[in-house]
Amino acid sequence: MKKVLVSVVEDDRFLRESMCRLMRSLGYTVDIFSSAADFLASPRLAETACLIADIHMPAMTGLELCRRLIDKGNAIPTILVTAFPNDAERARALNDGVLCYLGKPVDEVHLTRCVCAALTSAGSPEEGL
Repeated sequence: MKKVLVSVVEDDRFLRESMCRLMRSLGYTVDIFSSAADFLASPRLAETACLIADIHMPAMTGLELCRRLIDKGNAIPTILVTAFPNDAERARALNDGVLCYLGKPVDEVHLTRCVCAALTSAGSPEEGL
């Protein structure tokens, strides 16, 4: 089926594994990471077709990770998830090029739509609060 790589960066093990199972059930290849630094060190970073990252993580936030990738010329379609959604942060994220900004608990249907949009580069940024 789909051979594209979706990378998940989430410091909460349960959520990381849950998103991994969902993406695999949709037929995607999935790499999971517990921190932004681990993802940045991945030898498959350049293969990542879609990035799902938690916003609030120790050391480097999901938004900082997204900015770092853009600054290095490696803009990956990114979906940010957060347990603490707020309008200012959402506006900043979408303005910085994030495709979707989703509140936790993440709605699987909405997440699936965001991943499909990221992989087809179609549609406008979505909000999922």
